[in-house]
Amino acid sequence: MLFRQLFDPETSTFSYLLADPVSREAVLIDSVFEQLERDVKLIEELDLKLTFAAETHVHADHVTASGRLRERLGCQIAVSDAAPVPDADLHLKDGDQLRFGALRLEVLATPGHTKGCVSYLCRDAGMVFTGDALLIRGCGRTDFQEGDATMLFSSIREKIFSLPKEVTVYPGHDYHGRLVSTVDEEERFNPRMGLEKSVEEFVALMGELNLAYPKKIDIAVPANLLCGLSVPLASPDGASDSSGAVAVVMEKSGRQDAEIWMGVGI
Repeated sequence: MLFRQLFDPETSTFSYLLADPVSREAVLIDSVFEQLERDVKLIEELDLKLTFAAETHVHADHVTASGRLRERLGCQIAVSDAAPVPDADLHLKDGDQLRFGALRLEVLATPGHTKGCVSYLCRDAGMVFTGDALLIRGCGRTDFQEGDATMLFSSIREKIFSLPKEVTVYPGHDYHGRLVSTVDEEERFNPRMGLEKSVEEFVALMGELNLAYPKKIDIAVPANLLCGLSVPLASPDGASDSSGAVAVVMEKSGRQDAEIWMGVGI
């Protein structure tokens, strides 16, 4: 398998490019709007056909490039069926598969950071891409987008920690220069989610984090509900006008529960 781990320094976001070396079909997980040209150039240099732009969830810290990738390269956009992204091509359920050439990614529903979180397991390569659910020695926050600490604890214990210990864990972010972990390492050393922690301890810990309101959330979430297509190519910050407000976008897609979905701060 061809594999590249890519990094956006502004948001400390990892994107992942996987491809079948024979068919040249590829998947890009968690693209970043500002890195669109970099990623398109790499895909073209490697003579790949981008089949899927896959999202682990609706991101609050960066704008996705998935819509622009679909325009440029003809890929399909894949998101969780629990994420309110009506213009995506595929709305994924637990157990679904994304096939690219002879390879496949298995969809693991891992809600908790948001209700619409999924992880992607490449079983043959022993790799799992966990988005913001499980981070290296940490996990995603649970205080917006219908996040739920109890749900996140169950997701990680039942879907990630049930995998073979040698499976490598590739997170959505890292803020300390780390690139990869393993299921075994996170079971033993993750201070939030390690096997010695009870669900009660985890819920109490998450409730006491008192984290700052995400810097880009008012730009990123409305844009990502529209696959990033509300953002002018010249300026990612252009998504902050009132026409892209979360409530407006969600109401246009038939949902009236924006305040519940976003949590405090909408």
